[in-house]
Amino acid sequence: MENLIALVNKLQRACTALGDYGEESALPTLWDALPSIAVVGGQSSGKSSVLESIVGKDFLPRGSGIVTRRPLVLQLHRIDEGREYAEFMHLPRKKFTDFAAVRQEIADETDRETGRTKQISTVPIYLSIYSPNVVNLTLIDLPGLTKVAVEGQPDSIVQDIENMVRSFIEKPNCIILAISPANQDLATSDAIKISREVDPKGERTFGVLTKIDLMDAGTNAVDILEGRSYKLQFPWIGVVNRSQADINKNTDMIAARRREREYFANTPEYKHLAPRMGSEHLGKVLSKHLEQVIKSRIPGLQSLIGKTIIELETELSRLGKPVATDAGGKLYMIMEICRVFDGIFKEHLDGIRPGGDRIYGVFDNQLPAALKRLQFDKHLSMDNIRKLITEADGYQPHLIAPEQGYRRLIESSLVTIKGPAEAAVDAVHAILKELVHKAISATVELKQYPTLRVEVGNAASESLERMKEESKRATLQLVDMEYNYLTVDFFRKLPQDVEKGGNPTHSIFERYNDAYLRRVGTNVLSYVTMVCASLRNSIPKSIVYCQVREAKRSLLDHFFTELGKKEAKQLGSLLDEDPAIMQQRVNLAKRLELYRAAQTEIDAVAWAK
Repeated sequence: MENLIALVNKLQRACTALGDYGEESALPTLWDALPSIAVVGGQSSGKSSVLESIVGKDFLPRGSGIVTRRPLVLQLHRIDEGREYAEFMHLPRKKFTDFAAVRQEIADETDRETGRTKQISTVPIYLSIYSPNVVNLTLIDLPGLTKVAVEGQPDSIVQDIENMVRSFIEKPNCIILAISPANQDLATSDAIKISREVDPKGERTFGVLTKIDLMDAGTNAVDILEGRSYKLQFPWIGVVNRSQADINKNTDMIAARRREREYFANTPEYKHLAPRMGSEHLGKVLSKHLEQVIKSRIPGLQSLIGKTIIELETELSRLGKPVATDAGGKLYMIMEICRVFDGIFKEHLDGIRPGGDRIYGVFDNQLPAALKRLQFDKHLSMDNIRKLITEADGYQPHLIAPEQGYRRLIESSLVTIKGPAEAAVDAVHAILKELVHKAISATVELKQYPTLRVEVGNAASESLERMKEESKRATLQLVDMEYNYLTVDFFRKLPQDVEKGGNPTHSIFERYNDAYLRRVGTNVLSYVTMVCASLRNSIPKSIVYCQVREAKRSLLDHFFTELGKKEAKQLGSLLDEDPAIMQQRVNLAKRLELYRAAQTEIDAVAWAK
């Protein structure tokens, strides 16, 4: 099962490369789901010495104040033979065989992120060590807890460090390695205090007691190591670190491990505990436990990864495809987006989406109501009929029937229909414009490119404007046709009277009697009503043919023609996606690639299991 730890190491490194290391995110983070071991302790608790004892190398920066200012993810890889070496993730092709250089690189990389200040950062440093003297294990070394800010640090540093430590160890998948010095009261231990807050039952906390050899004469740590002072689910482990004199002399770590074993074996108080004491035992226990935890988490990891892949794919789909680089690709992309918009617009007209029914409302309600409001009977009052017929006769009264008078009465009545006809054209135009705006809003791809969205909207509006003008011309022609050529059969069927009017020798004002004028008015009204009924049917046909049909057929034809004349740079200007969206898509694509790779590898481990 050693490949389990290697798999988690690989996934952690990939997460960090994507900037996913437990920070807040709109999407679940794989980092939070991966089991890890976080090393927690106060300053001068011996935390660094414990890590160096497990590794068997002197490689961590030392000094006064806060030395660890970034999380250090320490990945140990056991090799069968060969020279031990170290690698940093930020220097992937460089192998360090001099561990003094490793120490310097940790300090330098910390300064690169935080500057040469004493600030802290949550961005991890990844260090892999390959050695025959280590077990397969991953540890996260966190900044030491402190109670007082030193010179050059903000007053908030104490709380900042505690918040960082807490953000790691409060996660249920985090195993806590709590380092406490034996020569201080356990009740004051920073590591135990913060561990108890996030893990009150001690179910995922390993207690490590350092500096046992520095306790006052006559005292010992047996009660702590046997779990009587503070009980944890896992046994306490005591370690004896190198002294400062040993560190100054660069005492070999392997020799220090041997002396540590001898100390526990030869000290009467600890002799019975010797088999489960020391840094070597600690490393083996942690490695075995980490493997068990990873193994138990595999089903949960598989579920999380599967769910997250779906969420990432959904989010990428929402953001749309990336912009093509060549002119042909850009043109094709624009055309496809326009086709989607055009399809949605047609769905509004065809009733698949709402809105198209309002056009029928114009024909069935607005136009008939407007025609009724014309009130032709009032226009054909006795005075108006007498006036128009008399004016039409001119200097010579008509001999048989007032044909010119009839024509003027009909024309003056029918010309008023132009108003409702134009209003119907305008009403349909307004509805079509509104449906264009709805279709633009419903076209997800257009939201991605603001300039293209505006251009498509303008092109559609210009087309509708041209169609409106053509529709208005054709519709008004229908009215013109009706009063420019009258239906003769209508008048032939009218009853013919012998008495056609008054005596021509009478005054022009007495030429027609009221009965005759009323009959003229009735005939004209009947004719106009007949024509009005006909136009009520033909006007909608003209509007649909000139506006609705054309909008469905060629709304963006002119735009497409102009589009074909544009060069790559001009096409690119239409696809001016927000840089933040472009970067978001890149990040999501990388994360999706990570999760798919993780899914493949975890599934392979699960099958092997």
